[in-house]
Amino acid sequence: MCRLFGFKSVLDSQVHRSLIQADNALADQSMKHPDGWGVAYYRENVPHLIKSTDRAFDDHIFHKVSGVVSSKTVLAHIRKATQGIHSLINSHPFQYGHWVFAHNGNLKDFDKYRAELIKHVDSDLRPFILGTTDSEVLFYLLLTQIKNNHPLSKPNVPAKIVNEATQNFLNILQSYTGELYAGKVSRPEESHATFILTTGSTMFGFNGGQHIKYSTYKSSCPDRGECPFFQDNCEMKSNDGEKINHLILSSEKHEGENIWTDLLPGQIVSVDENMTYKKTMLSVKFITQLSS
Repeated sequence: MCRLFGFKSVLDSQVHRSLIQADNALADQSMKHPDGWGVAYYRENVPHLIKSTDRAFDDHIFHKVSGVVSSKTVLAHIRKATQGIHSLINSHPFQYGHWVFAHNGNLKDFDKYRAELIKHVDSDLRPFILGTTDSEVLFYLLLTQIKNNHPLSKPNVPAKIVNEATQNFLNILQSYTGELYAGKVSRPEESHATFILTTGSTMFGFNGGQHIKYSTYKSSCPDRGECPFFQDNCEMKSNDGEKINHLILSSEKHEGENIWTDLLPGQIVSVDENMTYKKTMLSVKFITQLSS
């Protein structure tokens, strides 16, 4: 399956270590996920996307981008195609205005209900579905549910609205897919809907069956003596509703000072424009074992 990485921080951070240098970095993961890559980052509250169909490990552009990008918000994706042809238009992340989305998962038998699922997408958004992936359809289906209660032109969206929109999005999706798969044994051919969504000022991570981890604090901050943003919560477990200095989301654990927690199937974690941390359990139907 694909690999996801994203962070939202109170200060500009370089992404080179996480994407290239760290143990289990995305570049290394691309050896097994060779179908393209994409990096989205925000400058002056505007998203910038760079995507390629090449394998990240071999792509000098990926290495160059990861070395120069410095931003408060970054979302990266390494693709292993399950739906849609190997092409630039099918590479993640996907963007609409301030909104950027990357998906790790699959919709089983997608071709059988693709046309019906697209009917649930807002008519103004439907023309922007340009590729052939299930992921892009999911993005616009989720945006449709958000648009019902929040203008998409406003990036500072409350967590409650996205959580409710995600629940409605899942209800529609599962009327076609049935239960999502969240078993310990990897079944990439089954249905999963794990994603990261950001507007630059907010970020959301959801476990839809494919594992995803998050970090909000460190065991010890190497910059604690000189960072102007250092607070006690940088090295303490975060509680729901508290302000934090960073949220990192990743398909894989990265070695270092960050303390990682598994996001449970059905959980959504987020930070808003004020870096207020929220974690909510949604109502999702999962299957953990398949009959032989």
